[in-house]
Amino acid sequence: MSVLIFAEQNGGQLAAASRSAVTCGLELAETVDVLITGADCKPVAAEAAALRGVGRVLVAEADHLGAALAENVAPIIQREAQGYLYVLAGANSNGKNIMPRVAAGLGVQQISDIVSVIDGETFIRPIYAGNALARVRSVDSTRVITVRPTAFEPATGTDGSAAIEAVDPGADSGLVEHQGFQLSGGSGPELGSADIVISGGRGVGSAENFALVTRLAERLNAAVGASRAAVDAGYVPNDYQVGQTGKVVAPALYLAVGISGAIQHMAGMRDSRVIAAINNDPEAPIFEVADYGLVQDLMSALEELEGILATTSSPLGKSA
Repeated sequence: MSVLIFAEQNGGQLAAASRSAVTCGLELAETVDVLITGADCKPVAAEAAALRGVGRVLVAEADHLGAALAENVAPIIQREAQGYLYVLAGANSNGKNIMPRVAAGLGVQQISDIVSVIDGETFIRPIYAGNALARVRSVDSTRVITVRPTAFEPATGTDGSAAIEAVDPGADSGLVEHQGFQLSGGSGPELGSADIVISGGRGVGSAENFALVTRLAERLNAAVGASRAAVDAGYVPNDYQVGQTGKVVAPALYLAVGISGAIQHMAGMRDSRVIAAINNDPEAPIFEVADYGLVQDLMSALEELEGILATTSSPLGKSA
């Protein structure tokens, strides 16, 4: 046994970040095992078992695992990690919350947010808000790693036939109590996996003006993001934030509206396939990374763009 992937479910499906972790794991071994925790894991376990390169799917299923609380999940990963050289998870909110506990429990150092595998001991990860890449080496007996989802293509394929095995879900730690989730961000695509992302910055001016960004995103079937400045100003909740201290995205199209382009923000979106920016300041740093730039008052530009899209028969982001 060599690679264990801690996989998450999102809306009853295998999370895209976990699929990317599988792809990374297959650079370290010919097959990987997948560990899934939750209250109803059967559909996700079947999805993981069908992935090419997955050898086994381990399922820890119990009511107290319905929410991915680190206090309950980390001990399971730590126990199942025995005998594995690598334990991987996506570098998203859950991975960043759970995996440090796993590493501490195993008495090893965690390697965070890797974007490339050099060999079995050496990995590449971004530092200084993505402005430099560090080569890190580990000779720990177990290498606990989080994988930047945008750096590895999500694993695909439906021709696998991995065995699904139940494992001990353990008992509720009793250390925390889950009160519930409140979904924000509207009914559009999830920010971390959307093909199109439209982000607004402080230049949008107000929460009321941000509604225009949201309407445009609805027409494009896009996710809505924001800079930290827009979040701090109270225009949108903090789970919209893209950047070093927010979400890292790499959509096919990233449209930055009223965002100057601080390095902390660009660390979260510079891997986007196409970057477009609208800003009334021609010297804004965002134009240094943008493939397309429009120097114009952003409100008039957004209104014109919305008017153009209103005349099209099929919005972008949806099949024509």
